[in-house]
Amino acid sequence: MPTPMPRLHGIRGATTVSRNDAAEILAATDELLRTLIEANGLTPDDIVSGLFTVTRDLDAAFPARAAEEFGWNIVALLHATEIPVPGALPNCIRLLVHAYTTRGRGEIKHCYLRGATVLRPDRA
Repeated sequence: MPTPMPRLHGIRGATTVSRNDAAEILAATDELLRTLIEANGLTPDDIVSGLFTVTRDLDAAFPARAAEEFGWNIVALLHATEIPVPGALPNCIRLLVHAYTTRGRGEIKHCYLRGATVLRPDRA
């Protein structure tokens, strides 16, 4: 049976922190990156881009910096602040990774950690 061709997929994830602290933001982002990579069997060469967003209450660090420290030095990264939607989950870091994988769409594992599990309990 021939090896399936890798296809580009978007993989989502989110996590939260307890406070607006640079070290905590970077540690939580690192945990999210490691979980998402491991859950989907990705290598650094599979990653095309990463889009990070944070709620407005987080401005102590850029989560994308954790990706650079993780070794994503040639990956296109973008960081943005979310609009202040009433009732939004506070202290939240979201991630959308574009990666090549041979997994089918239904096999992709989106990762929601810490307090962000309330966003997608089915994916926690």
